[in-house]
Amino acid sequence: DGVAIKPALALGGWVAFKPTHGGAMIMGDLVLLETEINPVMAKLIEGGLQITAVHNHLLRANPATFYMHVGGHGDPAKMANVLRDALSASKTPQSTSSATAPPPAIDLDTAQLDQTIGAKGQPNGGVYQFAVPRRDPVSENQMPIAPAGPMGLATAVNFQSTGGGKAAITGDFVLAGNEVNPVIRALRSNGIEVTAVHSHMLDEQPRLFFLHFWANDDAAKLARGIRAALDQTASTVGSGVK
Repeated sequence: DGVAIKPALALGGWVAFKPTHGGAMIMGDLVLLETEINPVMAKLIEGGLQITAVHNHLLRANPATFYMHVGGHGDPAKMANVLRDALSASKTPQSTSSATAPPPAIDLDTAQLDQTIGAKGQPNGGVYQFAVPRRDPVSENQMPIAPAGPMGLATAVNFQSTGGGKAAITGDFVLAGNEVNPVIRALRSNGIEVTAVHSHMLDEQPRLFFLHFWANDDAAKLARGIRAALDQTASTVGSGVK
């Protein structure tokens, strides 16, 4: 849609390692081009990691990007090596520049965004990011998945300035089944496009769905739309029924 997407807006693959009895659990997702999906998947399977989802988060991106969600349990060093080997089958950079350039300025009224959303955002690579956890705990294989944000279980809302008080927004809502359609209606009625609804995990309790969105419009208007959707959820800022 004419927006040059910053990596922090929608293109950052991530993996989180959480210590467990006898090793670690991992969760995350890798951002891939269509031609990279099968080579990366083959290496993950060979290394004993789980693929828990493959799907889009965005529409109309050029080139198209896909998101491969991964999980696993075991020796953390071994899993890290498998991930590195798998990513070598893609064009994902595996090193960062040592240069310490100042972070890009965020040309948005972030204090107003904080007030509207009801949470404190954080700047990251020229993008203003919110992470809003659910109120109730989530577990996998009887193990709590926490902290919610680093483990991918907080509703993520990212704002990237597109000039003149406007912003491109994307991210995903973490929802119980009965929240999906109320959130869809709230977003659509506020001019925010729903781009995907799907799962990211296989064995979580309670069952969760991840709803992705996109818009490029007045940032304050979009923040109000996001808050209207959050109010349909049992999140730490939402008014939805637990």
